[in-house]
Amino acid sequence: MLLLYATNLFFPMNRTIIILISLFTTLCSTQMLSAQHSVARDWNEELLNAIRRDYARPTVHARNLFHSSIIMYDAWAIFNAQAEPLFLGKTYNGYTCNFNGINTPSDRDAATHEILSYAMFRLMNHRFQYSPNAGTTSSALKVLFTSYGYDIGFTSTDYSTGSYGALGNYLAEQIIAFGLQDNSNEQNDYYNKYYTPVNDPLVLELYEDNGDIDPNRWQPLAFAYYIDQSGNPTGINTPDFLSPEWGEVSPFSLKNTDLQILNDSFNCYVYNDPGPPVYIQNSAADGINDPYKWHFALVASWSAHLDPNDDTMIDISPGALGNVDISEFPETFEEYKAFYNFTDGGDIGTGHDLNPITGQPYIQQLVKRSDYARVLAEFWADGPDSETPPGHWFTILNYVNDHPLTIKKFGGTGAVLDALEWDVKSYLVLAGAMHDAAINTWGIKGYYDYIRPISAIRYMASKGQSTDPALSSFDPHGIPLIPGYIELIETGDPLAGFNDKNVGEIKIFAWKGPEFIQDPDTDVAGVDWILGTHWWPYQRGTFVTPPFAGYLSGHSTFSRAAAEVLTNITGDQFFPGGMGTFDIAQNDFLVFEEGPTESFTLQWATYQDASDQTSLSRIWGGIHPPIDDIKGRIIGEKIGNESYNLALQYFNGTLSLPVNISQQFAQVYPNPFHDKISITTSYTGKANLTMYTIDGKLILDKSIYTNQSPINIELSNLTTGVYFIKLIAENNQEILVKKVLKN
Repeated sequence: MLLLYATNLFFPMNRTIIILISLFTTLCSTQMLSAQHSVARDWNEELLNAIRRDYARPTVHARNLFHSSIIMYDAWAIFNAQAEPLFLGKTYNGYTCNFNGINTPSDRDAATHEILSYAMFRLMNHRFQYSPNAGTTSSALKVLFTSYGYDIGFTSTDYSTGSYGALGNYLAEQIIAFGLQDNSNEQNDYYNKYYTPVNDPLVLELYEDNGDIDPNRWQPLAFAYYIDQSGNPTGINTPDFLSPEWGEVSPFSLKNTDLQILNDSFNCYVYNDPGPPVYIQNSAADGINDPYKWHFALVASWSAHLDPNDDTMIDISPGALGNVDISEFPETFEEYKAFYNFTDGGDIGTGHDLNPITGQPYIQQLVKRSDYARVLAEFWADGPDSETPPGHWFTILNYVNDHPLTIKKFGGTGAVLDALEWDVKSYLVLAGAMHDAAINTWGIKGYYDYIRPISAIRYMASKGQSTDPALSSFDPHGIPLIPGYIELIETGDPLAGFNDKNVGEIKIFAWKGPEFIQDPDTDVAGVDWILGTHWWPYQRGTFVTPPFAGYLSGHSTFSRAAAEVLTNITGDQFFPGGMGTFDIAQNDFLVFEEGPTESFTLQWATYQDASDQTSLSRIWGGIHPPIDDIKGRIIGEKIGNESYNLALQYFNGTLSLPVNISQQFAQVYPNPFHDKISITTSYTGKANLTMYTIDGKLILDKSIYTNQSPINIELSNLTTGVYFIKLIAENNQEILVKKVLKN
């Protein structure tokens, strides 16, 4: 999605500044900007297009973006006097990519261009060969590749001849080989090896009673005709859980100290474990006091905001929305209730007093709440023809990179970088964060296996109400009654049905669902009272909800990580000019129903504001309750900063500097362990590894080379108990002494 420049239409400026910016923006036409793009930007745009044509798999495409960024960065770094390559000539996450060097070129930019292009062409052809639109992608790749004058038929990897094209082919070959052993299961189309859902599928078109499921666990959805979020027909009716085992994939900056291997039905690799979500309680009365019921009832309540006939107006400018500090994020149930506005929507953000660039207040922008909520749900959903959340944030980064007010000083300090250096560095940081966010989030999703709103709301509505035991349909697992939003059907109600069949059942004031839309170019479903067992998210009827567990929200984690990356690399939390924008055209934006009813502009002062808006959009869209949101934001912030800090070590060439053994890092994980244990250490060299029982009996004694880190030790035959592990350097200095537990 292409973001548009912020202009003086949205904030007042000094007239001279307005004229200068207007002239500069005119000079920076689309053609000129395209001509100034680096080769890295060209290939990134081609990758985003390939993702748009492929199946909507956020985990897979976060990995594609990251592996591509490694290629781009290393193709540049090998000729830079300061920077350190990440992959070429390194042992990276247990994989050794040998590199014997190549002659320094007389034209480094041309050599980098050639290496990068050959490597990207080979990698992308490999990764998208089974895409549903593989032919279109392959043709597009050939057009870009040959436009540079390169030879498609040149496939040699023998760079000893001094061929930069051969080095590019070799780099792609090595990245592909690395990807076939990084635990993604790419060679089997990323299929799940261990995960099995607990609940039977919910058959959407039958509106069955959903009261027999485990209300705390994810439920597959069965469609008459399933089309994935990118608009691709899949030929399947019940999509599998996407990537529940993704926590085991080799990361970028995630730390082993933050890793636990937790076992439900299989070993789940979980970084930054947020603890469990809220589970349903047996309510004797006042079910709204059960956090589970409150969280999912809030999703149902916000669904009432999606009617274009609702004339409620809200100010959506940065002067009214956003500016929520992480210290204000809720932790307790009472804090959650204070943070989110249950009836009116939104959060506690009150906006920014002034645009820090202009020194002027942001101009008020009043729009219908129904238009705003529907557009947010669609814009941030990354639906048909979009690029999944990781790719969406690359479009935002590219928008910032193209903005005439962006000064390309990395971190906001130092020299202005040329386009190529800026791009390869910023892409590596953002892609590393997106890749780690996918690993972290989907490891959590796979372990906690938490239910989605469509299943939870229909489950509670099938059970009845949990508010008042004196009323009909009381059940401890029922949905809370909320006047005006969730009520019981009475005699005479339009929903009562023939012979009062539905009297005593639950009704919800909500978006009516995709069945009420025949022509999306002219129809709207609107909001009305519907049977609670017929509740829908605000999504296409052929998609409904992403095919994986809810907790944690991938959108919240990806977006907050990206916001931290953009803040770090630009050295400013604000968008260029103090505001980023995206124009929404009247009746020409929504995909599965007509709308919005008027044109307006999405606006964000800071990258964090855009991220927080993403999180709220998933509640209005019926995809996540608040419990999925906040901890994703917190983990995302951590990942974004860690990705930036690690990348700086590569950029500054400090990652491989020797340190004293007393300063070395070493860790044993998991602890407790089951079948095997791993050791990671920053010490490189020969060492002696020993293991003792608690009473001092030596049971393991071997020499190892720590540059093969992580060191994996098979201990499946070891009996349950407490043991001690020692790792001693060749000069007899102690690297590690650790007590471990076998369970």
